[in-house]
Amino acid sequence: MNIRLMTAALCASVVLPLCAANATDLEVTHWWTSGGEAAAVAELAKAFDATGNHWVDGAIAGSGGTARPIMVSRITGGDPMGATQFNHGRQAEELVQSGLMRDLTDVATQEHWKDVIRPASLLDSCTIDGKIYCAPVNIHSWQWLWLSNAAFKKAGVEVPKNWDEFVAAAPALEKAGIVPLAVGGQPWQATGAFDTLMVAIAGKDVFQKVFGDKDAEVAAGPEIAKVFKAADDARKMAKGSNVQDWNQATNLVITGKAGGQIMGDWAQGEFALAGQTAGTDYTCLPGLGVNEVISTGGDAFYFPLLKDAEKSKAQEVLAKTILDPKTQVAFNLKKGSLPVRGDVDLASANDCMKKGLEILKKGNVVASADQLLSADSQKQKEDLFSEFFANASMTPADAQKRFAEIIASAD
Repeated sequence: MNIRLMTAALCASVVLPLCAANATDLEVTHWWTSGGEAAAVAELAKAFDATGNHWVDGAIAGSGGTARPIMVSRITGGDPMGATQFNHGRQAEELVQSGLMRDLTDVATQEHWKDVIRPASLLDSCTIDGKIYCAPVNIHSWQWLWLSNAAFKKAGVEVPKNWDEFVAAAPALEKAGIVPLAVGGQPWQATGAFDTLMVAIAGKDVFQKVFGDKDAEVAAGPEIAKVFKAADDARKMAKGSNVQDWNQATNLVITGKAGGQIMGDWAQGEFALAGQTAGTDYTCLPGLGVNEVISTGGDAFYFPLLKDAEKSKAQEVLAKTILDPKTQVAFNLKKGSLPVRGDVDLASANDCMKKGLEILKKGNVVASADQLLSADSQKQKEDLFSEFFANASMTPADAQKRFAEIIASAD
């Protein structure tokens, strides 16, 4: 008897909360294609398949910037998938407003999502006009600096404890033939690095004023000028990275070819896959070691409206499975992210994940830029910072002027 028949037989004989009345295939699109990400997705697929349904993997290579237009085009073009990943925030806002996405309010009410999802801002990001349209799966924070212990040992300097020490160590790294800071060529990487520098150097109140309140005067002011000075240091330190994808940049750190990387906590999945141990092989500095704050962005699954009744039922099962406590633990331990449920046991988490959990527990959090800005405004930012990191002739002052103009017209 194969596994699906065994599961169906079990569901027929006992009452299991996640057993589907009628098993069906459900295509799920996402952009998790690196080694660590694929290992995490496998946990979601395994949990969903255990309900008697079948996860049909629709991975799209190239990360979110490549995948999202394809996903949106399929939904608007009448060829919707069963479920699709987006980041927490406003990326699916127009699809919802066009009536193309499924209302999950009944499922969320039945499963008591409002009681268990923490912080509440994650579910708020799924809520439009009082209705819930997505199932949060994780908390991914950009606010991390990952350092190669071996690289600093080779350079003969101590592993930095904060951003300023990292910048000061750059000449020693370069002398040892090591790229100080790994930054890939995808535009979102440069943008994320800048946002992380903003929280660390200017603080979360300034971050909120710029991206939340759309305060162009603050964006043009002295606090953000300090951030652009740090971004200028970062692009000088990143010269010589010569990689495109984020996980290729992470691999430079893993192999000791780069001193560090500003990247979200999803980088942990790559370190784990390489068999490296936090605190021994690599060091993690939340808030760049300057301001221990984490952003509460991450990923959620949206469910397009479908005509097929059985697939619609399977959508409900998948939404419940994603938020199941066991699924939350299995997925997030592989992904390197934090669970969205505040009632799960993560005793087996590594040192870096425990740092993130402690910061979350203290409430030292800030909303992600994806939650505060529209997809169009984010794209304008990406264009700016992609050019800034690639073009050394663009001065920090010129870049800040353009940045303030983007904020002035942001929505």
